[in-house]
Amino acid sequence: MSFPVLLETLDFNRQKTLAFLDGLAKLGDAQKVLGWRPGPGRAHIAWQIMHIAATDDRHVHVRMGPPGGQPKEVELVRRFAGGSTPDDDIPNLDAVNRYLADARATLLEMVKKLDDSALKTKPNEQAPWTYGEWLRVLAWHEAHHQGQAHLTLNLYKAANGIK
Repeated sequence: MSFPVLLETLDFNRQKTLAFLDGLAKLGDAQKVLGWRPGPGRAHIAWQIMHIAATDDRHVHVRMGPPGGQPKEVELVRRFAGGSTPDDDIPNLDAVNRYLADARATLLEMVKKLDDSALKTKPNEQAPWTYGEWLRVLAWHEAHHQGQAHLTLNLYKAANGIK
């Protein structure tokens, strides 16, 4: 395992997420689609995708950083990171794309400062994982939530008679 391989995996997953959002935009009313929920209290599509970005933000600035670190986008992490409850304030497609880009750029900036020997080290004493494990978790995490968003989009299409 090497940083270039892990970065390639992260990039591949991100390209799939962005392609998903491009397809969603082609359906017409992107705001309506982003806010659609499969049931009361369930996560809307925007929450699933913003959750990916909020996880990058929180992990880089809080969990992988020095103790006491704060996310770059505190309010977005509060609203979209793990443990949050999806609200009815649906971000628009530009805001979703912007947060995905910003959070990932920060992650890549941090990782590109490291060499492969860091893959087997933890970023700090409290960290549960090594850098290598962490990047694999983030890659899996994006695929997981992009899949949930994709399923939710398919349910939206079925509920609205869209093929």
